[in-house]
Amino acid sequence: MPRPMHVSDSIEIAADPMTIYREVADPSQMGRWSPENQGTAAPGRGPLRVGDEFVGRNRRGPGRWSTACTVIAAEPGERFAFWVHRIGLRTPVLRGAIATWSYTFAPAGEGRTLVTETWQDDRTGWSDAWAARFDRLVTRGSTFDRFQAGNIRRTLARLKTDLER
Repeated sequence: MPRPMHVSDSIEIAADPMTIYREVADPSQMGRWSPENQGTAAPGRGPLRVGDEFVGRNRRGPGRWSTACTVIAAEPGERFAFWVHRIGLRTPVLRGAIATWSYTFAPAGEGRTLVTETWQDDRTGWSDAWAARFDRLVTRGSTFDRFQAGNIRRTLARLKTDLER
């Protein structure tokens, strides 16, 4: 059976789509919600635009790494997405298709928004067997689709708590 190449989850938040978009489209804020991302070296504060690049700082247990990302969708109040295309310890130097992250924002009634976060595995050139071995090593026993499903659930729950305060 081929490995799942994407996972997605949604949550309803008591805030309007533009408010949530402005927060999520500023990746320097992601460390507030993500269990792995510790923030970014982004090109200034505020929502990024298509073509903007940023460096994500990540941590999983004792492991730390950086990723180079490029914004591929920035539709205010509707969708924000970025492509992860380089990775490294302190500096992302190894090139390759790694992942695409996207966030959509849909009105869900008065003053409410359905936020959907999606992770897509862009390692299409990897065999399923090689990916499974690598994934279990770096996640301490899981595949990336299951691991990222948990990360997405935690991120969305933290985003909801933060923005509904």
